[in-house]
Amino acid sequence: MTPWGPIAASLAWAVVVAGLGGALTQLGSWYRELKRPPLQPPDWAFGPAWTVIFALTCIAGVIAWQIVPDGPWHGWIVCAFLVNGALNIGWNLLFFTLRRPDWALMEVAFLWLSIVIPMVAIAPVSAASALLLVPYAIWVGFASYLNAGIVRLNRPFETRSLGSRRP
Repeated sequence: MTPWGPIAASLAWAVVVAGLGGALTQLGSWYRELKRPPLQPPDWAFGPAWTVIFALTCIAGVIAWQIVPDGPWHGWIVCAFLVNGALNIGWNLLFFTLRRPDWALMEVAFLWLSIVIPMVAIAPVSAASALLLVPYAIWVGFASYLNAGIVRLNRPFETRSLGSRRP
């Protein structure tokens, strides 16, 4: 693979994850009417935060790809970032599209682990790559606090068919 291959692949995946996550994030009246916990940032702050996180994650992935020895490690790195992106998209689907912050709260634990496990695995060969993922882990930890607060302040969330919405 050319030196540009991992960079192009990383950027493409970040665009897919950000695009799908953004498409699934609808800040309509349902969201605006939710009671939110203390420390909730303004809605406009999430876009810049995620932009920085996605950029750092891309850099971390490319560095890890370049540092680790050829072989199964490369496949593992690709798999780890694909799983993380899928979980990132899944959280948006659960929280915003299905309007189930309670389900999203359960899923966010897996999202957080999908950041921390690669950090720990990559750290022995690339401390820089692992450190670049720290803001992402912190942000998802903070998002977990916000998600838990929304669940606590607004439950219960109904179980209905996927096509129906809570008024």
